[in-house]
Amino acid sequence: MAVRQPDGAPGLEPERGLVLAVLAQGVDPDDELAELEELARTAGVEPVARVVQHRPHPDPRTYIGKGKLDELKTAYSDAHAEVLLVDDELSPSQQRELENLLQARVVDRAELILDIFAQHAVSAEGKLQVELAQLEYNLPRMRGMWQHLERLGGGVGTRGPGESQLETDRRIARRRVSLLKGRLKGLQKQRDVRRKERRRTEVPTVALAGYTNVGKSTLLNSLTDAAVSVRNRLFETLDPTTRGFEYEGRRYLVTDTVGFIRRLPHQLVEGFSATLEETLVADLMLHVVDGSAPEEKVIEQIAAVDAVLDEIGASDLPSELVVNKIDAVDALHRRRLANRYPDALQVSALTGEGMDELRTRIADRFAERFEAVRLLLPYDEGGKLNELYALGAPIEQREDTTEGVLVVARLPRREIRRFAAYLVAGSEQDRATGGV
Repeated sequence: MAVRQPDGAPGLEPERGLVLAVLAQGVDPDDELAELEELARTAGVEPVARVVQHRPHPDPRTYIGKGKLDELKTAYSDAHAEVLLVDDELSPSQQRELENLLQARVVDRAELILDIFAQHAVSAEGKLQVELAQLEYNLPRMRGMWQHLERLGGGVGTRGPGESQLETDRRIARRRVSLLKGRLKGLQKQRDVRRKERRRTEVPTVALAGYTNVGKSTLLNSLTDAAVSVRNRLFETLDPTTRGFEYEGRRYLVTDTVGFIRRLPHQLVEGFSATLEETLVADLMLHVVDGSAPEEKVIEQIAAVDAVLDEIGASDLPSELVVNKIDAVDALHRRRLANRYPDALQVSALTGEGMDELRTRIADRFAERFEAVRLLLPYDEGGKLNELYALGAPIEQREDTTEGVLVVARLPRREIRRFAAYLVAGSEQDRATGGV
């Protein structure tokens, strides 16, 4: 665990953290480390100092070069730091070497993000996913917890409780991993049932994807009048939240997914596959970007999201780019965004600007899925009317006549055959076949 208290806990001072990074020549530490420092603050750690080494690759044993180790030790002591934060995913041996040098906790980028996820998980599924990711991260690092007993497991005459306890702990951890995967698979089956029900009613599904903190939850609230938390912090939304909205008589479902980030730890991509698959199975993806961010950051964030989408197999999904937070952008920046992303919609989920255009764009993407029909349903076949409502089809008009119930609706194309016997003049299907 990276921190002693969750983000925002009253009455507790944040931990003091020293940031360590190996960067390529020419890379600006301010730009590169801004994200890690924001992650640290989200986790309840205040970055108080940095140590940066410019070299092509980290040292495979100690992460930084030998000459830099002395500087790190001095800087850590001078800053009165309580934890070392590393802007990389360390190997178990690198982590152990740095811990031995500083006699302090060393938290790499992956563990820091896992800690934030653990603080923010709310649903049972989210908590299971976090625990699974943490176990898979910690399994190869478990030896460090039994260093004081390692000498007992070194061969003939030295085997003893240390080796036995370590193997027992690993076995328990692996068993727990299998158990968690089984539970998540069960939850996935429940979600599949709900998804099939949505498919049966042909309700279009839209997934919101994007970098963390670009305003996806605010956009969901604006589209659907939901009440999802929109606090301004990284990874505020972990669990997929689905809400619906109606536009011109049709119903749409919108799902907010977990925010993406550069170099998202692979344990999280695997552990949150159940959440991320909500993006994979959607009919349309809205890729939300923060229009108020610097242009180079927008480009980097789009690339980071595209990389994760490609990893989970969602890169070919029909998508629309949505530039959010446009209320915080001046006229010149708006024109530059329009020139770079000419097909993107510019919206402000906060003020409502552009939201009607967004709803229209979504509706246009699904226009061909439905067909306008006029049905005359006899009174003695009331079950057919119930079937029609069960489909969730947009009912634009209903009139009780002497012959039956006259309904003007938009049916999913594949359901028209089921109601063919009740079609009356005026339906698109009727006109296409030359009349009833």
